Amino acid sequence: MDKQHPQQQWQQAVSSYAQAINRFVSQGQAQGWDDLQEPQAPPTEHLLPAWQAALQAINQPGVSDAQRQAFREAWPPAHQPLLPLLEQHGQAIGTLLLLDDGSLLARIGTPFDRGQVVRIDGYSVTPVIGVEHFGRCPQRRYFALANAEGIRVTDGWGGPQVARFAWPNGLEGLPAGYPFEPFDLPPTPTAITPFPDGQRLLLVSSEGVFVLAATGATRLLPDEQAILQDLAQGIDPDDINLGLGMEHGALSADGSLIAIGEQCGRHRVLDQQLRLLAEIGPVSEYPHFALFNQRGDQLLLNACHFYNGATLGVRTADLPGLDTEHYSDDPRTPLLHEGARIYAGVAREHEYIVGDAHGYLRAFGEDGREHWQHHLGSTLCAMDISADGRTLVAASYAGFISLIALDSGRPDWQIGTGEHAEVRRWLFWKGLDKPLAW
Repeated sequence: MDKQHPQQQWQQAVSSYAQAINRFVSQGQAQGWDDLQEPQAPPTEHLLPAWQAALQAINQPGVSDAQRQAFREAWPPAHQPLLPLLEQHGQAIGTLLLLDDGSLLARIGTPFDRGQVVRIDGYSVTPVIGVEHFGRCPQRRYFALANAEGIRVTDGWGGPQVARFAWPNGLEGLPAGYPFEPFDLPPTPTAITPFPDGQRLLLVSSEGVFVLAATGATRLLPDEQAILQDLAQGIDPDDINLGLGMEHGALSADGSLIAIGEQCGRHRVLDQQLRLLAEIGPVSEYPHFALFNQRGDQLLLNACHFYNGATLGVRTADLPGLDTEHYSDDPRTPLLHEGARIYAGVAREHEYIVGDAHGYLRAFGEDGREHWQHHLGSTLCAMDISADGRTLVAASYAGFISLIALDSGRPDWQIGTGEHAEVRRWLFWKGLDKPLAW
């Protein structure tokens, strides 16, 4: 029997496995992968009761910051040892924002879950009452706060209201004279993003993609022209599917460009008057994600196939009139990254940081050159970055929120090639009395 204390066993297992994986990756990148065998994780399931007891103890009232730091060093964060618990306890964290004061906003649960919005400030977690979904404009100034009554836009978090929008009724942009039915309930937002002036809002949902304004809602997807084509072919209105899958949207920093998409069709880009500028064929099967770079002069477009994918880039100057098909080799839409099905991403100076379905943060340049990877585990589903590009926050379907100090050095227990250190990890697990800070 191992006479080491469970904490020592955990520490040794987590650090040795991370270092072995990092050596494996380094060798593979240097010499190829053909003759390499991936390291096996050491057994840790027997340590989980001791880890859980220690985690609960460190989250009791009266614990000092020094004690919390000592706990992290004794029980370094890891994903692989927790796999036996994730099926029961893990859950998605669908939306995440890092506020300028260092606190976090998170929506616990997928958009379709009942969910709860919370604010995380230091080690304090407080429910945000009366808000079911939230979003922020690309320039970080305006916030959208939604509930069943509608969506209001405030100037700053907690600031004065500058606009209020009703939910779409579902008949916007549908051909007149056909028996289409309005929504029974407001659409469930995948994302709500105010425009930089706070006077319009991009609503992405599986029931449709809309721009909301004081004058009402304008449907962007499904496209009215495509619906008319279906009707012209004799398809019964009741058989026309108005729902969307893998729906997504992004605004450029100045609000002049709107990138949208869903699994059926091509990537689409519209101007601020909602006129179609470009239709771009994906470089994998299903359009899945869009993100503008920090300067707003390049657009990243990801498409997926199962849990993998491919990402192209296009300069915004090349968008007007751009019309390419699937897997086009047009030099204006070069492949930037291959392998990741992207669920969330952010941009900082000359760099994209994306989260994939395999639990990795992956960073690459606007030229497609790989920069680094950083492992968190489970599918990454929400991300944000501080205005200065030095702090990253990421969330996963494992129920984790990870606060990461970028470019601050890598601890020996971290799997990855970048010099980044996790500062804190929150567990928002089903079945817990309260979220726990690790």
